Amino acid sequence: MTALSSSEGSGLRTNAPRAGNPRPATTRIASLGVRAVPALCVLGALGLGLGLIALTGVPLARALPAFARGIVGSDYALVGSLMRAVPLSLIGLGYILAERANLTNVGGEGQLAVGGIASAAVALYGGAAALPRPLAFLAPLAAGALAGALWGALAGALKARRGSNEVITTLLLGFVGLQMVYGSVQSEALLRQPRTDSSTLPESLPLPAATELPLLARGSGLPLHVGLVIALLLAVLVGLLLAKSSLGLRLAAVGQNELASRRAGLRVKSLIVLALGASGALGGLAGAIMIQGDQHYLTAGFSSGFGFDGLVVGLLARGSAWQVPLFALLFGALRSGGLAMEMSAQVPAAVVLVCQGLIVVATAAAAALGRRRA
Repeated sequence: MTALSSSEGSGLRTNAPRAGNPRPATTRIASLGVRAVPALCVLGALGLGLGLIALTGVPLARALPAFARGIVGSDYALVGSLMRAVPLSLIGLGYILAERANLTNVGGEGQLAVGGIASAAVALYGGAAALPRPLAFLAPLAAGALAGALWGALAGALKARRGSNEVITTLLLGFVGLQMVYGSVQSEALLRQPRTDSSTLPESLPLPAATELPLLARGSGLPLHVGLVIALLLAVLVGLLLAKSSLGLRLAAVGQNELASRRAGLRVKSLIVLALGASGALGGLAGAIMIQGDQHYLTAGFSSGFGFDGLVVGLLARGSAWQVPLFALLFGALRSGGLAMEMSAQVPAAVVLVCQGLIVVATAAAAALGRRRA
């Protein structure tokens, strides 16, 4: 007792960690574990996907080479994977931008749809084709981004003014946007091409050549267009905005504590509308790029689920703008490989959709467990 008392009185400290303060090594390991969650989810889902392929009765030795050929089997296949990653990346960037303010934008499909409508309308009937070359394709792109921004800002205004849950409003507005595409190509008073006979398809006229996105490898026959450059530049811009700008700091403050932000003098309602509006603008731009760079006409169902897949990309990125293009490329490759595997090896493309769903479920479950442990 005397020795203990003397040691305490002399101010000696023991090496035992204080209660509630984890060891630095343990903290680093936990941090690495959190960062590894998306990769582990992807690997686990792909492993289960291999099991599903085996259950279809198709030998893996036949299915996997077909899958690989669809991704990198030729220059055209590789470019196809890259181009599919462009809209996925933009939707994902929009997701993490809204997420910084603790907002969940699940309406990427609808924002993509209205962006495609606006882009096609301006390209066909807005006089864009008569503008000088850079403006001829930039004006429809801007129209698509503006339409998406308005669609997202509408959900933001409902959230800010009426307290509506943005998950519900963005989702329902997404379905409205999809129906607007269908209505636009069904009516000749809107965007449907004139009917010449009974075989005329419900789609718009082809876009004027001047409004199509410029190709990066002109003369090669590859559909590699400037949309790829736009997506990469926006990934850098969004990353800098979230990490280095005062706006990113204000969005983070609103996301962490809305009440404290309001008391600190931040215009919380305006920031909510701005966050969802900017998120929607990226979705609308994705739709415009799909119309001007890939399809060159508007048709029902042109979005093909890219808006929903882009949400998964944003979810996996966990708020990191530089990770968004990587996961977008992964999902673009999955789409390309799945189509090739279905055509060459007769493996249902639904296997890829199941893998994507497993990735979402695993990532959401891991995030929920992480919050409970915290």
